[in-house]
Amino acid sequence: MNLAEQSLLELFPEKKEEYEVSLAYSGKFSSYNGNVIKRHHILEFGLSNEWKGVSAEIQMGLIQLLLCKVFKTKRSTHYMDMYHSFMKKIHIAIPKTESDELLEKSFDRVNDLYFNGLMEKPNLVWCDSINKLGSYEYGSDRISISEILRNHLHLLDYVMYHEMLHKKHKFRNAELRSLYHTKEFRADERSFEHSASCEEELKRLVRRHKMRSFFF
Repeated sequence: MNLAEQSLLELFPEKKEEYEVSLAYSGKFSSYNGNVIKRHHILEFGLSNEWKGVSAEIQMGLIQLLLCKVFKTKRSTHYMDMYHSFMKKIHIAIPKTESDELLEKSFDRVNDLYFNGLMEKPNLVWCDSINKLGSYEYGSDRISISEILRNHLHLLDYVMYHEMLHKKHKFRNAELRSLYHTKEFRADERSFEHSASCEEELKRLVRRHKMRSFFF
């Protein structure tokens, strides 16, 4: 019995005979990610290769969360709690091998001004995106920032601050989903100097780049 079958049996024993369950590890996912595909009476679970070195109990927590989403059911198990705890701490063990001088300077400025210099530096990379100006990945401890911010240092710092808040606040578990923009997060976000005007500037910058993409 593989971990996916065991997870289904423990969480939804009444459905065990209804589904054929498979589990495969793949390099196509980002670090510590995974998904499930439901086709009629088939459940196909895919996990990133990094999960091979993680305890079965924590993997089962992720699989059970995916099962709850598939069946649109609210459940809570010890395995799920173990998974959430693991994801909130995984950044400690992630190698810091990706960086960029401009991004490092932005991180250091924001860290000194708003985090008393106490925020641990994550991996820092640029990304080729207009719609998504920044992101923080828990599984890789990576902040990605859009290339369109290279020549707008104050906006770069604002987006960097937003992503650093994700690293600080992690996430809160709520029924079938995780909350990333909590009240505490939003309160901290507003403490960035001129945050409202930065938001407006970002909207204008994105519109300009979208227009350029449209015409060229």
